[in-house]
Amino acid sequence: MELFPAIDLQKGCCVRLAQGDFAAATIYEADPLRQARRFADAGATWLHVVDLDGAKAGAMKQLNIIAAVARQKTLKLQVGGGIRDEESIALLLEAGIARVVIGSLAAKEPDKVRGWLKQFGPDRIVLAFDVRLGADDVPEVLTQGWQNGSATSLWSLLETYADSGLRTVLCTDVARDGMLTGTNHALYALMRERWPALDILASGGVKDQVELLELARLGVAGAIVGKALYEGRIDLASALRELKAP
Repeated sequence: MELFPAIDLQKGCCVRLAQGDFAAATIYEADPLRQARRFADAGATWLHVVDLDGAKAGAMKQLNIIAAVARQKTLKLQVGGGIRDEESIALLLEAGIARVVIGSLAAKEPDKVRGWLKQFGPDRIVLAFDVRLGADDVPEVLTQGWQNGSATSLWSLLETYADSGLRTVLCTDVARDGMLTGTNHALYALMRERWPALDILASGGVKDQVELLELARLGVAGAIVGKALYEGRIDLASALRELKAP
């Protein structure tokens, strides 16, 4: 399983939100480049970056900072937040980003996004579905930085992409994100059962290294880790060694 330390950018700083609340941001590092170097020094190979301002506005807002991190050439970047057109995807790829994360548009305009999977290749595109479980435990996909419901289930959306070449899906249970309460194992196990060919990236609630090992045993391809790293609950270098151990 791949480990993706996360940098969420708000007004140029590394922050974490609680349950997607933009007004409940905690600043952990004012310099994203310095934070990226720390992750690289600990042995990380990937970095997950979200432009929170872009996600809220519906257009990228912090491309210059993201490109500067990419120019360090110490980490492969996976970047999302406010990406709504193919020009933005092309700009990110030209800036050295390895994979672009498409969120709201993947739910709202699947035909367009299917075209991007074909145009840019499934190795360069990750679809991100932020979900909230309803009373019936069916995961509803949210859009616009978790601000709006879509009235569409994760299962029906994944069906929409069944023959698109899609390879990688990032799924966040927003009720757990930033809460350090543990990830939604049942959700990821069900995704693995229904869509065994997909690489699933787990996000939302990772609390410690034991949690990471449990996710690895579930067979997910990767885990996004933010707050647990910033608050010292997970030692990145140690976690990477454990995940690579036979």
